[in-house]
Amino acid sequence: MRSSTRPWVRVCQDTIGNGKAGTKAQCLSSADRALKGGKSVFIDRCNLEKVQRSEFIKLGSGPQIDVHAIVLDLPAKLCISRSVKRSGHEGNLQGGKAAAVVNRMLQKKELPKLIEGFNRITFCQSESDVKDALNTYSALGPLHNLPNGCFGQKSPDAKIQVGIMRFLKKSEVPVETASTDNGIKESTSQTHGNVDPRCKDTEKVSSIPDNAYLESKEAQGRAVGSASSDANQDAPTLAFPSISTSDFQFNHERAADIIVDKVAEFSNKIGNARLVLVDLTHKSKILSLVKAKAAEKNVNTQKFFTHVGDITRLYSTGGLRCNVIANAANWRLKPGGGGVNAAIFNAAGSELENATKEKAKSLSPGNAIVVPLPSSSPLFTREGVTHVIHVLGPNMNPQRPNCLNNDYNKGCNILQEAYAALFEGFVSILGTQVEQTNVRNENLGNQSLALQNKSECCYKNNFTNTDQKSKRDADHGSEKSKKYKETRDDFGSTITDSRDEKVDSEHRRTDGSMNKAWSSWAQALHQIAIHPEKHKDDLLEISEDIVVLNDAYPKAKKHVLVLARTRGLDCLADAQNEHLQLLKNMHDVGLKWVEKFLHENASLVFRLGYHSVPSMRQLHLHVISQDFESKHLKNKKHWNSFNTAFFRDSVDVMDEISSHGKATLKDDDKLLSMELRCHRCRSAHPNIPRLKSHISSCKATFPAHLLQNERLVNASSEPKNND
Repeated sequence: MRSSTRPWVRVCQDTIGNGKAGTKAQCLSSADRALKGGKSVFIDRCNLEKVQRSEFIKLGSGPQIDVHAIVLDLPAKLCISRSVKRSGHEGNLQGGKAAAVVNRMLQKKELPKLIEGFNRITFCQSESDVKDALNTYSALGPLHNLPNGCFGQKSPDAKIQVGIMRFLKKSEVPVETASTDNGIKESTSQTHGNVDPRCKDTEKVSSIPDNAYLESKEAQGRAVGSASSDANQDAPTLAFPSISTSDFQFNHERAADIIVDKVAEFSNKIGNARLVLVDLTHKSKILSLVKAKAAEKNVNTQKFFTHVGDITRLYSTGGLRCNVIANAANWRLKPGGGGVNAAIFNAAGSELENATKEKAKSLSPGNAIVVPLPSSSPLFTREGVTHVIHVLGPNMNPQRPNCLNNDYNKGCNILQEAYAALFEGFVSILGTQVEQTNVRNENLGNQSLALQNKSECCYKNNFTNTDQKSKRDADHGSEKSKKYKETRDDFGSTITDSRDEKVDSEHRRTDGSMNKAWSSWAQALHQIAIHPEKHKDDLLEISEDIVVLNDAYPKAKKHVLVLARTRGLDCLADAQNEHLQLLKNMHDVGLKWVEKFLHENASLVFRLGYHSVPSMRQLHLHVISQDFESKHLKNKKHWNSFNTAFFRDSVDVMDEISSHGKATLKDDDKLLSMELRCHRCRSAHPNIPRLKSHISSCKATFPAHLLQNERLVNASSEPKNND
């Protein structure tokens, strides 16, 4: 602790009471305070029994804290001998008394397991093991990390083990690399430590949050180990196989040219993140070609290198932490077929298959889809993979569907689109993580090591929503149509996107100091706005400047979206004076649909407004009835996104832009986590079912501010439009 630059607090029951022996409760309280103060905590305690460890492990139940155990699994004879000989012990446990205590404790020994809630367990069974552990932890700086898992256990039947628990940030591992003659770095798989045979992939271990592997820009600039002499191992990393060069028989030379060109194109977009091309053998033709061509073009070896190894075991067998991996998928997005696709689906378990079904039913050539990997997946718990990006390239194999019959003009275009979509998906994940990091640094400062709010991002986390809360959970339901993949915004509002639609690469905007990256799934509204003719069967109305569609996951009896078709108008923050007439047109169209709905049911009441910070790209106006009678309204975020200041009334937005040139945005996460209150009488309720039960019978008048300035529209309002 004295030699480490990481801030530590030692908690010892022998001295907890002002230098004297205290209680376990005092130790727990002291450790909790230190963790909340942003410190790492050293629990100096034997903790031989599972029950003794459990309460301390609970302190690390949050996603920002790792729980480590150092198991001094030394021979009983050696431990007794040392305890007898020592003098001046803080707890006065020495001599014959110490020997008796050690013998008694041996009877209750229970070796720790990851399933208890530990993130990392290191077994020390010799002096050299102890020295290695000391060196490892002494060298940890404030921003350094260690890998998760069990290390060093060789004898499960050891006679004694004294556990010392440590609380740390999420873990990383250095990468072993070798330099090739052409200057491009190639890393190879090497085994790190000995895995506890009881730490099986099928065991339920503590979940790693989606943002567990994200570090700040400052952290990314400090190397703990690297794929090159300068590259940063802590950086978010995408590992990808070559697309279409195996079963799809695409020409290797042409594929290598496309890979290198796209890597070079995206190198400036990924910041300190890394791209890694992976293949199983050193004899890989595509690896050799790519390395040679990348060297010719002077591609930055800190941002791109190749790796020989199994893409599903890059970390556990080689120490290469890749939080995102790409899958060379089939068009059905199904397991099987051999190769990378079968390997990834097998390694990730049923969790990946289910998560993929939630995103899409199929994939067309040249497209990619980002799938957040559930934390229960073995690929997540063992390898730290938080996202899988399915990508489909062109096919030159006549035995496979959609064969291009050696049409390389079309094939090269599709392969370029495939890699662009893949890298755009990775960039979108990075965007949410950068936002998370900025919030993390602002809230906690450089010395904070432990306390972060749990992420709920769509790509949750990496690392990773990440939406903690810079990005919010986009996973609010399981219903899907057979023809379309459905994409939800942060608050459960859903649109449909044709399964054949390509991801628009122009997905970044600059708004003041905020650079927002729109994820692949967040592009769907934009695609509908730009190409409504492809979705006309699902749209209620199409005009030159707007489209109207039903929300596929409505939060009330009537819930439609009025979508602007103007390019560059991604969200309310982009709206300025020049867009005022468009906003008025959107409002009038909304009123027209309100009038139609009121003719069908005169008892309804409507609000028209915008979410302050949506996650779906393309400005859209919500027209929603105030009954909130919907099976899709499931959680606090759904409710508060429409019933707090986060929801900006259309009339107020138009007034503010007319007067000040911009709208006031209520981008405060506290609004979305507020207690549940009835939108009429403002009474508080403990959960959504109780709230729904109340509002179904509440007859109170709406709050005064909603009754002003035509924020509410009902049958007596007789809404008129300008058509």
